[in-house]
Amino acid sequence: MSVAPRPLRTAVIGYGLSGRIFHTPFLEASSAYSLDAIVTANPGRAEQAAAAHPRARIVASSDELFAGSEELDLIVVGTPPANHYALADAAIRHGLHVVVDKPFVPISAQGEDLIAKARQAGVALSVFHNRRWDSDFLTLARLIQDGGLGKVHTFESRFERWKPEGLRAWKATADVAEGGGMLFDLGSHLIDQALTLFGPAIRVYGETARHTPGAGIDEDVFVSLLHESGVRSRLSMNLISGLPAPRFHVLGSHAAFTSWGLDGQEAALGAGVVPGSEGYGVEPKERWATVGTPGQTRKVPSERGAYTEFYRLMADAINDGGPVPVDPVDALETVRVIEEVHRLNRGG
Repeated sequence: MSVAPRPLRTAVIGYGLSGRIFHTPFLEASSAYSLDAIVTANPGRAEQAAAAHPRARIVASSDELFAGSEELDLIVVGTPPANHYALADAAIRHGLHVVVDKPFVPISAQGEDLIAKARQAGVALSVFHNRRWDSDFLTLARLIQDGGLGKVHTFESRFERWKPEGLRAWKATADVAEGGGMLFDLGSHLIDQALTLFGPAIRVYGETARHTPGAGIDEDVFVSLLHESGVRSRLSMNLISGLPAPRFHVLGSHAAFTSWGLDGQEAALGAGVVPGSEGYGVEPKERWATVGTPGQTRKVPSERGAYTEFYRLMADAINDGGPVPVDPVDALETVRVIEEVHRLNRGG
């Protein structure tokens, strides 16, 4: 009889939105992991972390964490992007597997270095592009694969929100070199999804704008990608949308696909729903996408949202040598697209 591998001893660095909502709940819910440590220097967040995860050790600094690295297998970097490179580099040097939150790194050369070092060290490195497991994205991917839309010509994708006060906390002050701005934030998701569906981009165009007085980074972004496959992606992200536009609007030779609203997993996690529990990731019928042509439309049942897949695949990669859930080479291509858009808008 085969013996199940012991749980992967895991530490999460950072306990803001990323660590609190998108990482620790999945680690706690999976028998493949043990959540051994959480790093935060913020006293309020440390208190929150201790209450929510009483079996985890709360550590004030990454230096203190790495001093006991022999007791760990995996590091999850959930800090602002400016710290991603240094923390992932330290984890690799200590022989630990690494998950880095998106965006992978603010500078593509940093990503190239991390990929090379992880390969040399023989550790698994992946990037948390969780939106590959959004319900609407999985539904669209299934329809494209099945040929239900025919040949796709145009892919429109939006993350548009109503926050006229602008970005907050570190996102309001970090510059481009630190991974600040809407393009690095929401844009990472949209670009990754487009590249995942339609392959590499051979032409990149983008526009960035600022609306909040004194804003030093982009708050409103449009990106156009021409893929090698011939598909044109038009991606929009901003904080000034008082009324919504479609989340996805996809035009194919046989039919179009339109969906509205955001995948419900983030809201459910914020409300304390346990990942993988009954009803988790299930979209109500009123949120199902519409597919068709004029006069001939139908609602398409949504695939179940599955952020749980990321950490299932990560455990398989570490324990059995399978592929990591998100290849860091793919995540690096997203960073390169972002760099090109910023290059085009430098000084704007």
